[in-house]
Amino acid sequence: MTLALPANNPLCDFRDLPDYAAVKPEHIEPALDALIQAAEQTLDQVTATTTAPTWAAVVEPLERATEHLGRAWGVVGHLNAVADTPALRAAYNAMLPKVTEFWTRLGQNEGLLRQYQALRDSAEFSRLSPTRQRIIEHALRDFRLSGALLEGPARSRYAEIQERLAALSQTFSEHVLDATAAYAEYVGEEQTAGIPADALQAAREAAERDGKPGYKFTLHYPSYMPVLQHGEHRPLRERLYRAYVTRASELGDAKFDNSTVMAEILALRDEEARLLGYANYAEVSLVPKMADTPEQVLHFLRDLAARARPFAQRDLDTLRAFAQTELGLAPLEAWDIAWASEKLRQSHYALSEQEVRQYFTLPTVIAGLFRVVETLFGVKLRRVEGDIHAWHPDAELYRIENTEGRSVGLFYLDLYARDGKRSGAWMDHVRSRWLRADGTLQTPVATLTCNFPSPVGGKPALLSHDDVQTLFHEFGHGLHHMLTQVDDIAVSGISGVEWDAVELPSQLMENFCWEWEVLRFLTHHVETGQAMPRALFDKMLAAKNFQSGMQTLRQVEFSLLDMRLHHDLRTFTPEAIEALVAENRNEIAVLKPPAFNRFVNSFSHIFAGGYAAGYYSYKWAEVLSADAFERFEQEGPLNPQVGKSYQQAILAVGGSRDAIDSFKAFRGREPRIDALLRHSGMTAEAAEVA
Repeated sequence: MTLALPANNPLCDFRDLPDYAAVKPEHIEPALDALIQAAEQTLDQVTATTTAPTWAAVVEPLERATEHLGRAWGVVGHLNAVADTPALRAAYNAMLPKVTEFWTRLGQNEGLLRQYQALRDSAEFSRLSPTRQRIIEHALRDFRLSGALLEGPARSRYAEIQERLAALSQTFSEHVLDATAAYAEYVGEEQTAGIPADALQAAREAAERDGKPGYKFTLHYPSYMPVLQHGEHRPLRERLYRAYVTRASELGDAKFDNSTVMAEILALRDEEARLLGYANYAEVSLVPKMADTPEQVLHFLRDLAARARPFAQRDLDTLRAFAQTELGLAPLEAWDIAWASEKLRQSHYALSEQEVRQYFTLPTVIAGLFRVVETLFGVKLRRVEGDIHAWHPDAELYRIENTEGRSVGLFYLDLYARDGKRSGAWMDHVRSRWLRADGTLQTPVATLTCNFPSPVGGKPALLSHDDVQTLFHEFGHGLHHMLTQVDDIAVSGISGVEWDAVELPSQLMENFCWEWEVLRFLTHHVETGQAMPRALFDKMLAAKNFQSGMQTLRQVEFSLLDMRLHHDLRTFTPEAIEALVAENRNEIAVLKPPAFNRFVNSFSHIFAGGYAAGYYSYKWAEVLSADAFERFEQEGPLNPQVGKSYQQAILAVGGSRDAIDSFKAFRGREPRIDALLRHSGMTAEAAEVA
């Protein structure tokens, strides 16, 4: 008997796109309870002793049931991230333990493990496609990592750990969101010198909405960064910097302090690893990744640090000398770094980021991005008109069509920062490509979320070049999800792709932002309408690797800290974490922040974002992406033949084969680090020039 789902509940309607606008907090519990119950009913069915261990009898029914549950919970999670309200948060948190408990129980189900193992050992297995064989092998691996082989108290404890970790990760994220939203600086005209006009207008409008005079600056990045980078008023820079780097720490509001949250998360992850028979959580994290051991990752990071350190030291020495002789700043404080760096950039390259921003109007950038995608991959991107039932008026929906005019995927764009929206930028999937057993094809849908400045004064939003790269980055993830040709949902798109390779398509897309052939149609001056002149682009190119040594070392520092927190730490207390942060910084960094800096307390990637013992993926994938993009450099950045090859070798195959095999299919060889070092200006030739 099939369980009936609640009627008139938008979370239970899977006929088309989600009706985000119709979802209310009161819909969440009944929908998720019913979907969990339906999935449990299916689980009982496929694990029954009378059910044959076949793909059709076990895998397909369970995929249908869990896909519906995953989609509904994905809608709730997305709304929690982009349209947070007290009522929605409460409803989300109320269901989080139930959803977590179901997925944990599914991963530990002995009957399901027996069915998968029986299928693996059956004659049918050899007749399955290589993709489906891979899915079965990965499922057996994941059963082991989910504690399915544990017994008695160990099994129960594993389930308790998963439920507690889910709650703690949500708490961590909420603390960062709330601490960011709770702080504001209201200032008068005398403290605003140097701040760009569009940022000032946004600050003035924000103050007016609060019924206050003057200007309101917050810790949201589009408000915070223009002050740090351009504001002449040093005390304002210092106040904002202190507030930003002490968010969610013991140095701020106690109710948002993540110190004990982090300690408990790390302790529970370590306990989980030991229950599973591993020495530490880093070993668990790497089982499904490209890297083999934590030691291999640690060596990679320390080797990259050694290569970058001379360039980073040169960057810092140059900045300090300039700040002292030209700006009269000695010592150079942390809240001066971005401001002095911008002054140095202008001095050395006659390049102002504010001047560059005038050319990157958001509508033009989006049109240019679409042109790149259409040229390389032979598709058309069209906006969907009418009511799209989105979560906010800012959100837009687009369709990707193939050469025959058929839709191959859809994506939402939600690009502006606002209250109630998690900071950062990310891609998430709404649904995945899937050829169902009845022959119907489900096409993929993605959400692409950023936190750019909103339009002000009736003019389009202006992006920095870094913002442009962020948009291309997230769209690279979206392409990986939407241009897949894999029909099995478990490995279509980004599903099943090793975590340390999943950033390859996103980081590869960033490289197009540095190609004149591309950049010339990404730009449209906000006042004159003119495209960026080649002379200005040449200045940007000359300044491309400005402080790349310091930037590389900073990312290595974060990556190494993440790995060491999950590999080296043995005492799980806030004090031990902070001691390891300091030890790691002393080993890697040339630029030491103040003792009060608590960046780790808002390090959401590793405590609330799925990158635990995996943050190194950004640097490793950068090796892959720089090497892959070298082929575009050699054969033409908008060469459709190269685009087709890339699509077929990497985007189309998703997680259906090992990422290293996909890379070699595109490049014809193993990856090399040379292109990354060249792109970053960290070569022997660059060192000699310096």
